[in-house]
Amino acid sequence: MSKSASPKKRRAALCVLAAAALVIALLVWGARRTPAMEKYSVTWWDAFDTVTVVTGYASSEAEWNEQMEALHADLLHYHQLYDIYTEYDGVTNMAAVNARAAGEAVPVGGEIMDLLRFGKEMYQTTGGACNVAAGAVLRYWHDAREAAGNQGEASADVLPDEADLRAAAAHCDPGDLILDEQAGTVRFADPELRLDVGSMGKGYAVEQCALGAEARGLTSALLNVGGNVRAIGTKADGSCWTAGVDNPWPGQDGQYATASYVQAVELQPGQSLVISGDYQRYFTVDGVRYHHLIDLTTRQPARYMSSVAVLCSSSAEGDALSTGLFCLPVEQGQALVERLDGVEALWMLPDETLTASSGWTGE
Repeated sequence: MSKSASPKKRRAALCVLAAAALVIALLVWGARRTPAMEKYSVTWWDAFDTVTVVTGYASSEAEWNEQMEALHADLLHYHQLYDIYTEYDGVTNMAAVNARAAGEAVPVGGEIMDLLRFGKEMYQTTGGACNVAAGAVLRYWHDAREAAGNQGEASADVLPDEADLRAAAAHCDPGDLILDEQAGTVRFADPELRLDVGSMGKGYAVEQCALGAEARGLTSALLNVGGNVRAIGTKADGSCWTAGVDNPWPGQDGQYATASYVQAVELQPGQSLVISGDYQRYFTVDGVRYHHLIDLTTRQPARYMSSVAVLCSSSAEGDALSTGLFCLPVEQGQALVERLDGVEALWMLPDETLTASSGWTGE
């Protein structure tokens, strides 16, 4: 400090130095008190008949294990609750509703009521392309896949009869799904109606499980439940989680022949990436692929695209929209996405070209 400096300037300079020293001390103190975040990962095979992989950061292995134990329990809870094929002791689930709601008003918990209310909303949003009440039709295709085996080759006799499909389509009106939220009951006005929540149940469960984990203090994780990807917070260094858009044409000639992904996209905290494609669950008859995404206007597997990826702020919405968009002509799907706030999409067409919505940020 110069001897010629005035007392006022010397006091100011000393204040600056003191402040800088305080900041450094606070940083050192904070670093000592804040445990280092370590990276962990876990894989489960028992929820929603798919593979779940969770990767994230925690201050200790004990903290990570405690969080994952609670998250796993939540996933298994929703797996049982939204199962439309199997009933479980002590649980009134979707299978129980399907079995009883034609003859009586079935008391259900809020987790089922909320999902079915959401399903009705998404029916309106997608113009009927995503329909939680379409089980009468979808069960024929489920039975065909069971008979053929997933990704198996089958004879034509496993295919559903068109007359059966046409008759079943008359019993898929969500207006016949009566939700009495005050009484907490569900009943079917049409005794032939059946629920199928495969278009949104897993995504809805993933969102609820992520919210529960966040409430318990999990601050950094990437959940991938059979392709439903949901970000919790960011990585430990503050950078965004990244998810890949699966290549729907592996092994085919073309620019993606050896690629695992066609693009990657950054997920902001709370965002989800959900993908629906014809390469996930299907069987083949005479070289034709019959997959699980059924266009209810034709009652046949949708043929508009190979895959569609949806990026949005809710895994539940992403799941329902990815199903709906797959079962809509691309132009209709594009118009729908542009009307929705916070939703972007990438369409992968059979000729191996990509079409994206106006705000899609994948690379």
